[in-house]
Amino acid sequence: MLKSLFNWKVLLNLLVAIGVFVGLVWLTFRWLEYHTNHGQEIPVPNVVNKSVHDAIKILDDAGLEYEVDSFKYDPKYRPFQVLQVYPSPGSRVKDGRAIQLRVNPKTWAKVAVPDIINKYSGLAFQRLDQVGLKVGDTLFEPSIQKDAVLRVLFKGNPIKPGSLLPRFSTIDVVIGSGPMRNISIPNVVGLTVKEARGVIARSMFEVGLVEHEDGGKDESDIIYYQDPAAGDVRDQGMQMDLWASKKTPAELRDKIEQLNSVYRMKVDTSLPPIRYEEVPAHPTPNYEQAPPPVVPKPEPAKTEAPKTTTSNTKPAASTSTAAKTDNKPKTTTTGTSGSGSNTGSTNKATTTTQQTAPKPKAKKVVVE
Repeated sequence: MLKSLFNWKVLLNLLVAIGVFVGLVWLTFRWLEYHTNHGQEIPVPNVVNKSVHDAIKILDDAGLEYEVDSFKYDPKYRPFQVLQVYPSPGSRVKDGRAIQLRVNPKTWAKVAVPDIINKYSGLAFQRLDQVGLKVGDTLFEPSIQKDAVLRVLFKGNPIKPGSLLPRFSTIDVVIGSGPMRNISIPNVVGLTVKEARGVIARSMFEVGLVEHEDGGKDESDIIYYQDPAAGDVRDQGMQMDLWASKKTPAELRDKIEQLNSVYRMKVDTSLPPIRYEEVPAHPTPNYEQAPPPVVPKPEPAKTEAPKTTTSNTKPAASTSTAAKTDNKPKTTTTGTSGSGSNTGSTNKATTTTQQTAPKPKAKKVVVE
């Protein structure tokens, strides 16, 4: 067996196979060098701060490809100005290598308008600020949706939620100011249902129940009855019920009279008006203050001098007054027994009155 391995034919085939393999490997590497431009490198030109149009022309002349990426808008730089280059300028790359250019866009990137229709104005302003949109004018329009966003305007034109606008664009917002009061009801009798809807909408009312006589939904039917009646006063947003038919109102008099008996109630003005008085649920208690006590005012003490009366038969006699603690007047009688005792009694009564009687009363003097 070993002898067969060293046969010259086997050795020749083995050498041929090795030569073929080496040749294939050499050809493969030569092809790769040719295909990848091995050893051929081009320096990256410096195109930073140039306009994107000039940078593209320079890269084309150098035999380099390019990819443009719109970087975040920066108002400090010019629009379409090249801000960054990758690989960095001065580095060597092969012919045909793609160079990435980051360019300052013309304006801010566009953002979608959020859905703020029928939302509260305070919440709507917050959502607009979050996406980078500014609120310009705030317009108010009569509506039953008070303080709700009715429309969004951009340059005077209404836009829908989801529309793309440049970041930091200024938009106007229309907000409801509340319903209008005391609006006259329009007359839509004789109009078609389609025409009546337009008139009701322009009058700031809403269409309520629409009853067709034949049970259909033909918008060309003629309105022969409405509620509320034309000329009545209602607030904005109130609903108007309509009755429609293919016949004219003159042909439906009986039906109109029947509806009047239901929706046009007659008020008897001959009866006196009913007067309603509000009764409080919890009567208010009446707290009366007690009258203040009456304090008698002290009167100044009066001292009366004794009087002397001249008689035909006897000399003058003096008067005397006896005062006690019970404030009762004391009557003193002067006799003919002598003047000494009378004088002493008078002096004693006067002293007692000045000391113990704060309120002396009238004295009664009897002279005999």
